[in-house]
Amino acid sequence: MRNSRFPFSFSLVPLLSGTVAVLAISYIGLIAVVMSYAALTVEFSQSVKNDESAVAVLEGQYLASIASIQDLDYRTAGYAAPLAQIFVPAASMTALR
Repeated sequence: MRNSRFPFSFSLVPLLSGTVAVLAISYIGLIAVVMSYAALTVEFSQSVKNDESAVAVLEGQYLASIASIQDLDYRTAGYAAPLAQIFVPAASMTALR
């Protein structure tokens, strides 16, 4: 005869099975979160590298333009040298006058 104090049968197997199922689903969910975080991190890292390479290309073009401007002989381009240099005295550039 079963325990007379508890008229209903109580087993830990369904309770533990439910707990294991909940923990397994939680584990799978955590793995999915970590995998998506890793994918987003890799994607962000690749976009940063792409942006850095685009900036490097633009910087190279800028430096090449500056070098061509500095190497230009303005007299061969038709410009004349200045005859005189006049400096204009400026007033004080403070906020309170």
